[in-house]
Amino acid sequence: MQLTISDVQKVARLSRLQLSGEEQARFAEQLGEILNYVALLNEVETADVAPMAHAADLANVFRADVPAPSLERSAALANAPKSDGKYFLVPQILEGA
Repeated sequence: MQLTISDVQKVARLSRLQLSGEEQARFAEQLGEILNYVALLNEVETADVAPMAHAADLANVFRADVPAPSLERSAALANAPKSDGKYFLVPQILEGA
């Protein structure tokens, strides 16, 4: 599909882009090539292809959330810049909290 400079100008205006004449010509050619490729994809026979949400099968890769031994509190707080011995102390970032 051949795009005109007018088509590119309309898309640029809608996108609030300012394009030089050279850019308009280049984008007209590039967007035309993209639309030709999309037209080619539209010719692919997909009647026997089941609809899917993703191109590849997805599997849950997360492990089960099972309690396990972890650091002692003192070890976790050992390198903290500030703590009260029980919790990490961090700068307040929310007003009124």
